[in-house]
Amino acid sequence: MDSLDAQIRQLRAVVARSRNLVFFGGAGVSTESGIPDFRSADGLYAQAPASHYARTPEEMLSRRFFDRHPDEFYRFYRERVLAPDAQPNAAHRALAALEQPAGPLQAIITQNIDGLHQAAGSHNVIELHGSVWRNFCTDCGRAYTLDYVADPVHPVALCQTCGGIVKPDVVLYQEQLADSDIQRSLEYLQAADTLIVGGTSLAVYPAAGLLRAFGGQVLVIINRDPTPSDSCADLVINAPIGQVLSGLQ
Repeated sequence: MDSLDAQIRQLRAVVARSRNLVFFGGAGVSTESGIPDFRSADGLYAQAPASHYARTPEEMLSRRFFDRHPDEFYRFYRERVLAPDAQPNAAHRALAALEQPAGPLQAIITQNIDGLHQAAGSHNVIELHGSVWRNFCTDCGRAYTLDYVADPVHPVALCQTCGGIVKPDVVLYQEQLADSDIQRSLEYLQAADTLIVGGTSLAVYPAAGLLRAFGGQVLVIINRDPTPSDSCADLVINAPIGQVLSGLQ
């Protein structure tokens, strides 16, 4: 097996040849910013349910649970999901650099909801699962900031206009991905000559299924652990993604 340095050199050559690069990322992109992923030994699912949570994260992050138990949803969401002080890491910064004028990166398709790609300077980011930074009243549609919904003074974030429940603009279990985000993702994937997949187990559908639209020349997978698509990739790097992508600069 090639050394990590040799693999990063291979990746650097792939990126240098690319004219239409797309990055598809998951929770592992943000773990180096202190945001836990979902399925690893230190992830959200391993941490919960704690003693004061009687249900699984899948249940508590479902639309049915939000509608029936908004107070419990918000307690879990604020304690385990929100990380408003997190900062972009080396992976976010490296991707932002690749998007600069004349750079090959055309789009970032992310399953993350933390907004760190934009904070690092990326502009064309498709957020398949939404964003914690956007929040809307379920009745009148009024928009609210993250600070408003994160405030623990009120157990449930309520609309100041109509009194309706404010919902984070994130895709919960039992909700569908936005058709517009799916369509945009498919268009970028179909046009790409190179696809870099990073920080994702490729186990979350339907998002992971979008990769079947890629028909370009080179598929690169960067993830700490093996994924179901490794056998299809031209280059697989099992290492922290921040360490790998920072080697491009």
